[in-house]
Amino acid sequence: MPDHGSPSLQSRKSKLSTVVIGSYVFDWLILVVVGIIGVVLGNVAPNKRPFSLQDPNISFPFTVHETVTSALLLVCNAAIPVAVILIVVLIFVPGPTVPEGTPKSLIWKRKLWELHTGWLGLALSLISAWIITQGMKNLFGKPRPDLLSRCQPDIANVAQYIVGFHTPADDGTLNGPYNGQLVSADICKNPDKHLLDDGFRSYPSGHSSSAAAGLIYLSFFLASKFAITIPFVPQESSSNGTGAVTAFPSRLRNGGLNTNTSYEAVRNNQDVEALDPATAKQYGIHGSTVLSVRRQAAAPPLYLLLITVLPFFTAIFVASSRWFDFRHHGFDILFGFVIGTICAWFAFRYYHLPIQSGAGWAWGPRSHDKAFWAGLGSWSYATDRKHWIRPGDEAERVAGHRADDIELGVRYRSKVEDPSHAESSGTNTMGDDRI
Repeated sequence: MPDHGSPSLQSRKSKLSTVVIGSYVFDWLILVVVGIIGVVLGNVAPNKRPFSLQDPNISFPFTVHETVTSALLLVCNAAIPVAVILIVVLIFVPGPTVPEGTPKSLIWKRKLWELHTGWLGLALSLISAWIITQGMKNLFGKPRPDLLSRCQPDIANVAQYIVGFHTPADDGTLNGPYNGQLVSADICKNPDKHLLDDGFRSYPSGHSSSAAAGLIYLSFFLASKFAITIPFVPQESSSNGTGAVTAFPSRLRNGGLNTNTSYEAVRNNQDVEALDPATAKQYGIHGSTVLSVRRQAAAPPLYLLLITVLPFFTAIFVASSRWFDFRHHGFDILFGFVIGTICAWFAFRYYHLPIQSGAGWAWGPRSHDKAFWAGLGSWSYATDRKHWIRPGDEAERVAGHRADDIELGVRYRSKVEDPSHAESSGTNTMGDDRI
């Protein structure tokens, strides 16, 4: 394959590692900076919305011992997911689809990549929910249900703190007795400034959003790795096959990607001749026994479903504790949970394939050329600017196929037209899978 004046593949692979790794280090640095900004926002005095001293919704007692403290929350939404992701990756990745003879180094590369994306997605979910929640708390300044217990109001001089309309007096003036009018936060004389400021951070719930962001992300991760999804029949396509979702497609016989092993293709005798005899026999037996749609999918075991939903139920408990600890109003808890859920879903899909069709894999790394910037008109960060010189792609491409430069809209043909030469070229790159 021509290199069009590019450096050798070996030198490009070395350069690729340095640039791409640097781009992901930069991603982690951004998350750390955003997290620090969230901590700073937690120490900034929030807006303080006026309130009524006769409002029963903010008259609850102050709970000294919370059910879920901030330290326990950190264990639940961060420490436990980090440990679970590590264990799952070390034990179950890359799974039973690894062909015999695959080098250990290749397997460990895949483990490390899945671990990195699992942790990076978790960090993105948690820090996104954290910064959104902290910013909203300060902007809205909504009183907590236990605000009056924190306030220690200056009742004797309440008239000085009334905002808005005053109660009319008998003499026609607006100096009448206090009748539930709104008062400013200045009426609060509690010397503990931090405790008082925190009394105006009810909306949205930080425990709720953080628990959802970390634990629902973990549920998504487990569902992906354990193939926990509602049973479905895949949509058939001439380009779809099981080879594309195995651990190392390029190490499969016949290139892996040019064989459609879906049920309909086997039943219709498509591509069966391209398989080795043993595999063709297995598919023949399968095709003769599977006669209906209902036999093409089955529900996963319930114990796996239980393991998958446990983090989700834990997040619900953490959020609920903020209600019976009188720390948040109902809407604050629900909205915080929605924030965390959206962040968890986005972060998971940002780094992982869909649960139903991704076979549990994370997206691959960015290419060397687009590690930091892709530019207008680029459809993927996984491809180099010139598709035919992507390092590592030779291992994933079926030998003898022409390369399509999708971004430029031009099809290029390799100068190698000799089938035997093309076959030998494909063999030489067989073990060079990307992560």
